[in-house]
Amino acid sequence: MKDKEQAMAQAPRVFIDTGVLRQIRQHARSCARSEVCGVLIGSEKDGQVEVQACIAGLNAAQGGTHVTFTQDTWEHIYQIKDAQYPSHRMVGWYHSHPGFGVFLSEHDTFIHQNFFSASLQIAWVYDPESDEEGCFGWVGKRLERLSEIAITDGKGGEGAGESGKTEPVLFAQEIQEEEETRAEPSPDAAESLPAWVRWTVTALSYFAVAALGFALSWFLFPQILPVPFLVDIQTGRVIGHIDPRTGNAVVDTHPPFDIDPGKLMPPAGAPVQPPATPSGPAPGSEKEKHAQQ
Repeated sequence: MKDKEQAMAQAPRVFIDTGVLRQIRQHARSCARSEVCGVLIGSEKDGQVEVQACIAGLNAAQGGTHVTFTQDTWEHIYQIKDAQYPSHRMVGWYHSHPGFGVFLSEHDTFIHQNFFSASLQIAWVYDPESDEEGCFGWVGKRLERLSEIAITDGKGGEGAGESGKTEPVLFAQEIQEEEETRAEPSPDAAESLPAWVRWTVTALSYFAVAALGFALSWFLFPQILPVPFLVDIQTGRVIGHIDPRTGNAVVDTHPPFDIDPGKLMPPAGAPVQPPATPSGPAPGSEKEKHAQQ
């Protein structure tokens, strides 16, 4: 008698198959705005609960924050159980909490106490929005969240260890959406870069555009290069030019045009020619006075 009481006072160890978790999550995600429910099928032995299958509770009375097993729901559950799992037992139930977190509400506790009151029957709660899940069971006469949960592979794999929260399982559609999300650049990716990186990229982009524009204008439009001319200051005629390639003076035998010497300035560094001295005696000299006489 004492051994039985001690066993009831201990929390049951739960072994749940990965395929069952996948079905529970898929059922919860199919109706993300309201709660869904179902039952857990498996076996019980020596204080351990093995969950090997689940049956969705169709035709359940759904509400925004609660779910209820109806008569039609129970009829559907027992039909599936008798047809597919005749040698297994109903070891608990599951339901979803979309956006509410993982806990047992007062309504959930009422369902568990009246329909799953056996010492090893459990309640699995899953939140499809946060992807959090947990298991509750009887510890003596109280319902508590269980920590010893082992995830098993019914296809022959080893146990995934004991944890209060399992790794999320991605379906084909979720995997595709995740790949598309990774392929698309995030609009906040540029803002997350340091300021100096953004400024450097902007400056380099402007410089590249300016260089490209300069190169196009250089090849597409004619180039006008200034050519300095050699001009005779006295006569105003062009006598040569400076070769822009070699920098040497070239004398033209046939100057192309004349230039007004009053508008010209001698080039920088060029020697200034003194004005020509007029012929005849200088004004005021003895020769000039004699010539006047």
